[in-house]
Amino acid sequence: MEKNLDFLQRAIELAYANVDKGGRPFGAVIVKDGKIIAQAVNEIMDTNDPTAHAELLAIRAASRHLGSASLAGCSVFASGHPCPMCMGAMRLAGIAEVTYAYSNEDGGPFGLSTAEVYADLARPFEKQSMKIRHVPARLEGRTDLYPHWKQQH
Repeated sequence: MEKNLDFLQRAIELAYANVDKGGRPFGAVIVKDGKIIAQAVNEIMDTNDPTAHAELLAIRAASRHLGSASLAGCSVFASGHPCPMCMGAMRLAGIAEVTYAYSNEDGGPFGLSTAEVYADLARPFEKQSMKIRHVPARLEGRTDLYPHWKQQH
């Protein structure tokens, strides 16, 4: 557990350094087999990319490092509560464990909570704040997309 605290504190150190450079207070570290394989900070301010979260950038770096889209057996240590986008990406990547230091409650007074987004996503599509609709469009004369993909792989 002491080693895990070291990884978590590393994520917090990254977040502090990012704030000192004008960035947002988020850092993330990805660990496999007891070693850091990737780390990143939130780069939204530098890139104007709303998806440039520390966790996503660390996932991309870890995937490049491992040469695989699967991060099975990896753990993420994040300075703040991961947003739904990051949590979804971690699940899709096969991350085994996530540990974070600052909660949504900690971030709320500073505009750094994603609790409302989590709550909205828990509602049925028709009750969410974003309009979501399924339109089963297909291209005439083409094999259905998913069977086409399966044939290619």
